Amino acid sequence: MKALIVDDERLARTELKRLLTPFKDLQVVGEAVNAEDALEKINELKPDLIFLDIQMPGKTGFELLEELDSVPIVVFTTAYDEYALKAFEYNALDYLLKPIEPKRLEETVNKLIERGRKKVAVETDAETLTESDQVFVKDGDRCWFVKLEKIRLLESEGNYVRLFFEDNKPLILRTLNYLDERLDSKVFFRANRKHIINLKWVDSIEPWLNGGLLVKLKDGHKVEVSRRQAVKFKDMLSL
Repeated sequence: MKALIVDDERLARTELKRLLTPFKDLQVVGEAVNAEDALEKINELKPDLIFLDIQMPGKTGFELLEELDSVPIVVFTTAYDEYALKAFEYNALDYLLKPIEPKRLEETVNKLIERGRKKVAVETDAETLTESDQVFVKDGDRCWFVKLEKIRLLESEGNYVRLFFEDNKPLILRTLNYLDERLDSKVFFRANRKHIINLKWVDSIEPWLNGGLLVKLKDGHKVEVSRRQAVKFKDMLSL
C-alpha cells in the first residue's frame, strides 16, 4: 500500500516516516512540503493514502483535497485539535494529533491497510460498489466524501447525474447507465429511465398508472417505478 506524507515541517515528515517503518504492508513512496507539491506528487505517484497536515504555508490540507478529482484515503496529521470536527466533515479516515503516539498510529495503519486492500480489489477487479464503500464527489468548488448508503436517490440530467444525500444535491459528470452498472443491485434499484433509488430509503409503495408503482422515500421524494420495472421491484421486495 503506497503512502504519501504531506507536511511543511521536515522534522515532522522524518519522524512520521520513522514511525511507519515497522509496517511492511505500507510503503512511503514520497514526501510533499506543501499543497502544490502534494498535488503534483499525488498525480505522479498515485498513492493509496496520504498523511496530510492541515495548516501549511499557502493552501491548507482542506484546500488541497478540493482540487483533487480522485482522492486517496486521507489521514490528517496536525498539532491542532481545533480542526478535528472539520476534518471529519471531509470524511477523513482518521485524525492524528502531533506528536503522534506509536500505539495510536498502529491502530490507524491497521485500519488503513484493511481498507486499502478492499479499495485496490474493487479498482482492480471492477467489482460492484457496495453501500459501505465511500466515494469522492465534487461539484464546482464543493466536495464530499460520501458513503453510498447515504445516497438515497440518483436522478439523470442528460450526461450528468444528480445525487441526493443529506441536504446536498451535487451534479456529477456520469451517466445513469454507468452508475447502474457499478452499484449493488441489491441496494440500488433502477426505478425508471431517469431514477435509481436506494431501497433502504423506501418509506411506502402504492399502485400507480399503467401498472406501475409510486415509491415514497423517507425524505419525501416520490419516484415512479415503470410498469416494466414494477414486476422486478415486486419480486425483489416479495410484494
